[in-house]
Amino acid sequence: MTGGGRVFVVEADGGSRGNPGPAGYGAVVRDAETGETLRETAEYIGRATNNVAEYRGLVAGLLAAYELDSGADVRVRMDSKLVVEQMSGRWKIKHPDMRPLAAEAARVFPPGAVSYEWIPRERNKHADRLANEAMDAGKRGERWEPGASRAELDAAPAGAVPASAPAPASGAVSALAEEHEPAESVPPPAAGWGADLGSPTTFLLLRHGETLLTPEKRFSGSGGSDPELSAVGRRQAEAVAAALAARGGLRAVVSSPLRRCQQTATAVADRLGLEVRTEDGLRETDFGAWEGLTFAEVRERFPDDLAAWLGSPEVEPTGGGESFTAVARRVSRARDRLIARYAGRSVLLVTHVTPVKTLVRLALGAPPAALYRMELSAASLSEVAYFADGNASLRLLNETAHLR
Repeated sequence: MTGGGRVFVVEADGGSRGNPGPAGYGAVVRDAETGETLRETAEYIGRATNNVAEYRGLVAGLLAAYELDSGADVRVRMDSKLVVEQMSGRWKIKHPDMRPLAAEAARVFPPGAVSYEWIPRERNKHADRLANEAMDAGKRGERWEPGASRAELDAAPAGAVPASAPAPASGAVSALAEEHEPAESVPPPAAGWGADLGSPTTFLLLRHGETLLTPEKRFSGSGGSDPELSAVGRRQAEAVAAALAARGGLRAVVSSPLRRCQQTATAVADRLGLEVRTEDGLRETDFGAWEGLTFAEVRERFPDDLAAWLGSPEVEPTGGGESFTAVARRVSRARDRLIARYAGRSVLLVTHVTPVKTLVRLALGAPPAALYRMELSAASLSEVAYFADGNASLRLLNETAHLR
């Protein structure tokens, strides 16, 4: 553990009615000192195995803790011996469905910030109840909602969370251990060719269609007028929708909350028979007082601020907008949430110039200055694949053939 900051306890669980069958997960984040419940999360994930659901619960719990305090130490407590032993590094991760989820869980917090502990099932009732609520909601065709949850009724009485749990019976440990080989030391992600890691999680990145501000090259972020698609932009959205329908393979459509992206995403989702899910982390940069202005107008009115902004990713636009460092932090968290949710699947992300360039830059390990060295047209497609070992691969950048 890193020490010196807040300490959270994450309790997570997952279940599958059929194994594989309809599955869901639940996770709760507590204050380690007081036992107070700080966050609950749960989701129905469709058909999956029990182990996949448990790993999904772990990732969701860690992400919830990270959003509360990215510098915290975390004690994970689960009744899954498999997950605890694998994440502790004592058992190998052999199943291809587990590897990307384990890798995703491992990179939420820095090394050394998370510890893992097995607890008996009766001490994991809160997370178990959340997982069952999510599966029940999925059976009804609904999404789990925190406000309707009664899972905390099964939680431990208020007060400090016990420092440790009793160990499982030695016979049970021996029986489990015989089925798993000890883990070997795991090398850091390789920069080149490596072993087959199974299907990557693939993000097809679609910049929204044009608005009236686009051809005038005006700053148009999340702090401005939230313009809708122009007539040209609507035609672009229909063109890319037709191209993606012909291409096939997409399993979900996720969009920035801003109107131009929602309209573009809806055009595609309607053609594919999917629903649009919204991810706030995909919104465009807040450009502060520069919203609606051209680059030349900003240079004329705020020359010193513009020069400082171009010189450092830490600098915010005039009027308290977002720095590129802040945007990268937000986008990377959204990326991690989406990788965990859609592990091994191909997903369309409908977003903006800065988030797309940021995802590409992070995939390549390029410096922030790389943002100024990429061109991204309206309604263009880019693609990044994320592998179980933590590596990423850029497969496509600024493709516009579907608009010709």
